[in-house]
Amino acid sequence: MADAAAYRRAVQPERPPPNVVGDWAASGVAALTGRPAGPPLVPPGRAATVARGLADHIARVTAGRVRVDGPRLLSERAAFTGHRRRGAVSAGGSCRLLATADGWAAVSCARPDDPLLLGALIGAELPGEPWPVVAAWVRAHPGAELADRAELLSLAAAPVRPAVPQTFPDLPPRPVDGLLVVDFSALWAGPLCAHLLGLAGAHVVKVETPTRPDGARGGDPDFYRLLHAGHHSVVLDPAVPADRGALAALVAAADIVIEASRPRALAGFGLDAHAAVAAGTTWISITAAGRSSSRVGFGDDVAASAGLVAHDADGPVFCGDAIADPLAGLTAAALALTAPADGAGVLWDIAMAGVVAATLDAEPGPIPAARRDGAGWVLDTTAGPVPVAHPRRRAVAGAAPVSGADTAAVLAAIGVPAP
Repeated sequence: MADAAAYRRAVQPERPPPNVVGDWAASGVAALTGRPAGPPLVPPGRAATVARGLADHIARVTAGRVRVDGPRLLSERAAFTGHRRRGAVSAGGSCRLLATADGWAAVSCARPDDPLLLGALIGAELPGEPWPVVAAWVRAHPGAELADRAELLSLAAAPVRPAVPQTFPDLPPRPVDGLLVVDFSALWAGPLCAHLLGLAGAHVVKVETPTRPDGARGGDPDFYRLLHAGHHSVVLDPAVPADRGALAALVAAADIVIEASRPRALAGFGLDAHAAVAAGTTWISITAAGRSSSRVGFGDDVAASAGLVAHDADGPVFCGDAIADPLAGLTAAALALTAPADGAGVLWDIAMAGVVAATLDAEPGPIPAARRDGAGWVLDTTAGPVPVAHPRRRAVAGAAPVSGADTAAVLAAIGVPAP
């Protein structure tokens, strides 16, 4: 495992001293951070600057084929959804920062079954508005107890405390033009990785099951189209023997596999990451806290629990919109664009909490306050005042495939009869 300095060299080449505050101001994240009626706040750490370094690295190793604004990717979803800063409620509304008996915690209620899981957490049936009852229970219990119970219940909740920063080996870059990427991921982090690899020339096949389609299909359609345009869609049922065989054949044919669930999910499909890596595959695994953890997490609760929260006089507030997702997606794409020099496979175990933690400083310095400038806000930086930008969307080109539209064609291309 390379040290932190080696990883920084890999993804953030020598450049003039970074303007960390300026990167936050330009990213759109500061505009999403703070109370609704208050000023925008500057998040702690260097995530926007790290995102710039990752995007610069991706542009360099793809010979300019993929050029994205790394800091702006961190807030891009909100440009499509219209999300705004909401203080101790996440921009998307599904996560809360709640006081515990010994600190703070981030608790999500994003999935249809989460109200039942929250009821199991507190040992009571929840009323129609669950948050006051949940907040009272969390306030009476320490963060460690919340974390243990949440992990047992597969609930996305964790105390706000420092996470272990993650670093990665420094491997040589490789082109992905023409490579087959099989993407089992959903929502934002994994699809962003697949999207960037597709822009670099890879052939991307998105794989879903009939009972578990990507939940992002029910979100903003233009944002979904942005990340999936030009890809192929395959739907296979792992409960059907023929479909299980087709899934195995797809993984065997893949140069790169992307997953964003706990390892047992694909193992339940009969797929073995270590066997695929031994056969030469690059396997991208994105989880909340690493493959050895059974913790469940989403972008908002993972980022906040790892320490990426801003503070005002009333307590902590969320930074941006599910920022751990795009930060992990950028990291995953940068890693997928490398490979061992001998052509061997590699398993990238990407813990979103560790990726976030690597952007935070052990001893944070002073954080400037935004000031009014006409109708907007500015931040004073080492390079002068920088306006606090709002999230901005990229242009959407092309169409996202209808779920399952390409199943027969993709399987035929790898020599597998359609089930």
